Amino acid sequence: MEKEKKTKIELLAPAKNLDSGKTAILSGADAVYIGPQKFGARAKAGNSLRDIAALIGFARQYGANVYATVNTLLFDDEISEAVSLIHHLHHIGISGVIIQDMGLLECDLPPVPVIASTQCFANTPEKVRFFQDLGFKRVILPRELSLKQIRQIRAEARKVELEFFIHGALCVSYSGQCYLSYALGGRSGNRGVCAQPCRKLYSLFDSSGNLIQKEKHLLSLKDLNLSLHLAELLDAGITSFKIEGRLKDDNYIKNIVSYYRTNLDKILTQKNLSRTSSGKSAITFEPDPNKTFNRGYSDYFFTGEQNKIASIDTPKMQGELIGKILQAGDHYFVLDTPVRLANGDGISFYAQSKLTGTKINQVEGPRIFPDSMHHLSRGTEIFRNFDHAFDKVVVNSKTERRIDVEFKFFQAGNTYQLLAIDEDGNQALREFSNLPTAENPEQNQQVIRESLAKTGKTIFNCTHIDLKFTETPFLKKSEINRLRRDLLNDLLESRIQNRTVTQSTLVKNDQPWMTENLDYRGNVINQKAVAFYRRHGVKEIRFGAELTKDLAGKTVMTTRYCLRKELGRCLRETARGEKPDWILKDPEGHEFLLKFHCDVCEMEVIAALK
Repeated sequence: MEKEKKTKIELLAPAKNLDSGKTAILSGADAVYIGPQKFGARAKAGNSLRDIAALIGFARQYGANVYATVNTLLFDDEISEAVSLIHHLHHIGISGVIIQDMGLLECDLPPVPVIASTQCFANTPEKVRFFQDLGFKRVILPRELSLKQIRQIRAEARKVELEFFIHGALCVSYSGQCYLSYALGGRSGNRGVCAQPCRKLYSLFDSSGNLIQKEKHLLSLKDLNLSLHLAELLDAGITSFKIEGRLKDDNYIKNIVSYYRTNLDKILTQKNLSRTSSGKSAITFEPDPNKTFNRGYSDYFFTGEQNKIASIDTPKMQGELIGKILQAGDHYFVLDTPVRLANGDGISFYAQSKLTGTKINQVEGPRIFPDSMHHLSRGTEIFRNFDHAFDKVVVNSKTERRIDVEFKFFQAGNTYQLLAIDEDGNQALREFSNLPTAENPEQNQQVIRESLAKTGKTIFNCTHIDLKFTETPFLKKSEINRLRRDLLNDLLESRIQNRTVTQSTLVKNDQPWMTENLDYRGNVINQKAVAFYRRHGVKEIRFGAELTKDLAGKTVMTTRYCLRKELGRCLRETARGEKPDWILKDPEGHEFLLKFHCDVCEMEVIAALK
């Protein structure tokens, strides 16, 4: 009986561009996702096909995958261009294409694996099965799901791969269901140009006009960190562990990818599981997710409960709490903590309830001399939001990733064969005869071993050399070096040729969609999408927000995050007898009605009528 194939696990990292994609792969990512010049959900992170092709070529050495994000909603006049782009991506060897717009499924797509974007909001087993039966290779699950919900989805949709975010910034709204940015300024998140109004200041009032909170970042969430829950996610059926951050710099990539690589590898070893790519990354620093940009961390709704997941005081990085000012002079301060700050560190603190900061210019014993003492006084809490020493270590760290290889040099009659075998079983062979016999066999074997072991700047790392000769051949060191170089070049070619190439065929069926009616939240803005939903039994279709002139009086955000819960005024936990609805106002005078659906623990944000 054929053995059941073990599922391989993928650590998926963001790639802002070619260089950051290479950094992610060298740091241990099994795959990266990158945006082409158009139609990606991060318009500012677009890349040429030439650069994406170069990244694919680099990734193939390690058996790593590269996915392209073509996950915005498309207008009618953009469909053909998007389809052409997907064909070009397939031609250069993309591993998969992430999409949101269902109109693309009515087009002539190449046999490239298709992945359902998190913007598709596949939050139920029924929706995930729908995409599975259409032939999608993978579904990216919404961030709001609990472990219990993920388990339920896997139990009812076993054929499709499941991807889940484990780290990075959080959208406060359900993915694909946020129209706040478009309502405020015409910049649609579903079109890749979100202005992030959730990070703005808002004031909160009850339905009678009484002030509850003045100018706080009431819709701004902390960042996600599920590093303590990787084993649970594995057991629940997640196969791709995704890091957010296609706008982040290389230091973030190095630190966060290395951190999760280290943690995930320990669990894979314990569970006798393997990863989807090859090689080992040499991490020359101690990764620490607290040292790179974050708004504080949360496990969001992983446990099923909301527990202080917002960062309402600031959308910026507060940093690590160092201590309080014990003594303040004209140009210096002294802390009440043994933790030492250093020249070049950045500090933050709250002044008049607003986060501000400065840099450290000099440290003399316990005295710390900042660039400015403005607002710094005895009792002020000091946070470090930039660790100069750590940043320097990460910047100067070498990111290397090597594939294990062993050499077998043996004799068969008058013929000698030199064989290289990598950790995945790929082989390269060089055969030759008529070699002179070494006068000093032991010395020559030592020369052969030393020369073969020097894999230099290649991606290979020699782990074993096996020599079996009846008569030891005589080879000059230069000859062995040339043989090794040629053989490793052959082995690299063998790796690339033998890589697994996955192709996918979408299935056109008439399975019914979850509802027979779609309003603007169905995100339909082209006729191809209309045709798709018609085929799947939807009778009434209204166009999406981007084709809606006015969103006044309409829901612009639906979220599992509840301001009442965050502020300790949950209607299910208190008996206040107050009216449930609240009003949210921004500094520009825009008003939003907050409705709380306690039966399902959801908050609805509705644009006020003009």
